[in-house]
Amino acid sequence: MTDLLVRNARLVATLDAQRRELAGGWIAITDGLIEAVGSSTDPEPAADRVIDATDCLVTPGLVNTHHHIYQNLTRAFPPMTDKPLFGWLQSLYPLWEAIDEEAVHASAFVGLAELALSGCTTSTDHLYLHPKHGGDLLSAEITAARDLGMRFHPTRGSMSLSVKDGGLPPDSVVQSDDEILAASEEAVARHHDRSHGAMVRIALAPCSPFSVTEQLMVQSAELAERLDVRLHTHFAENAEDDAFSLATFGCRPMEYLERTGWCNDRVWVAHCVMPNDDEIARLGAARIGVAHCPSSNLILSSGISPIVPMRAAGVKVGLGVDGSSSADSASLWLEARQAMLLAKLRDGAHAGTARMALECATLGGAGCLGREGEIGVLAPGAVGDLAVWKLDGPLFAGALADPIEAWLRCGPIGAWHTVVHGRSVVAEGRVVHPALDDVLRTHARHAARIQRLDA
Repeated sequence: MTDLLVRNARLVATLDAQRRELAGGWIAITDGLIEAVGSSTDPEPAADRVIDATDCLVTPGLVNTHHHIYQNLTRAFPPMTDKPLFGWLQSLYPLWEAIDEEAVHASAFVGLAELALSGCTTSTDHLYLHPKHGGDLLSAEITAARDLGMRFHPTRGSMSLSVKDGGLPPDSVVQSDDEILAASEEAVARHHDRSHGAMVRIALAPCSPFSVTEQLMVQSAELAERLDVRLHTHFAENAEDDAFSLATFGCRPMEYLERTGWCNDRVWVAHCVMPNDDEIARLGAARIGVAHCPSSNLILSSGISPIVPMRAAGVKVGLGVDGSSSADSASLWLEARQAMLLAKLRDGAHAGTARMALECATLGGAGCLGREGEIGVLAPGAVGDLAVWKLDGPLFAGALADPIEAWLRCGPIGAWHTVVHGRSVVAEGRVVHPALDDVLRTHARHAARIQRLDA
């Protein structure tokens, strides 16, 4: 007997190797994995539980490839809403140094719930801030992901270069290279699951070239190779980033990646707004992944990432909502729509399609996280992660010809159902976990404390 059957979809977008789109489609999930996918002409298996997807599009669960979830504790904070990247960061570091285990657990639970409402089933998190008395923040957010039932790829982020050393962050939130490397290895040993269908995997993530030493970049790459885990960092985010690299390292960010041992297929980088044509070719040749964060890039006035030429060059382009203080809305649906629109603006109306954006949100994310064929696809043997999207009512009146284009051109919408490993995290548009309201109250208390509004 099948555990879960999702049936009677208007269309199932499988994102498999043939890019099959199945009218009247269904998906059968058992033990957290997809056992079969079919169309209206294929016999359905009997199931213990059924989700009716009438008038719905069904897609693989969306994959979030870049986030700083703790930042939802300072979401839309007014004094910081009109500054570019460097000034924005320097204004917020003094607030963020007050995070602790309870605050990070609450922020992760709330942030992942918000992502699930947008059809996201797998998320990474770039947790690079570790205040001296903050506690075990990485374990706190992993506990939240497990409680909620989300597939999670947190990174053991780090900062080692403070203001006194020529970096941006204050001393209170940085660690030594040795402390970081030891904590990174311990995090992998404690939390990383290498099995097929794993719910938690760890990556190493020095924050950025302007907040860590070059030695840490080199040693993190060596450690990731030895432990066989992935690597993540910010890269070529805006003109300030490029200027810092030239002034500090005597080279552009791409050359810095190459000389520190980061130019290989275990790496995915965030933003990548400023590569030139030659650098795009080099990124593609190395099979590097890029987390495209369109809303954050717009809010911080960083620019438009060239994702169309990058994809053509072989770069694995995924999508990221980025931290809630810069993008503020953690919706993968919104990021997919922004990616589609910005690709049209930069490269022509024909270049940005809903199918391109859906590929970035699923297959591209799987490529960034090193899980191609396992997440981001509806095919036998892949994980049982999917999103069901209602295409009815006034928002979709007249949108009859192409459900995938309708899904992203109409709206805005959230997922009607979000299923992770065969279990519902969102059902009929609502988070199913009973503790959400309690966690929201805890989150509000910490947000007021960190924003210094509780005095």
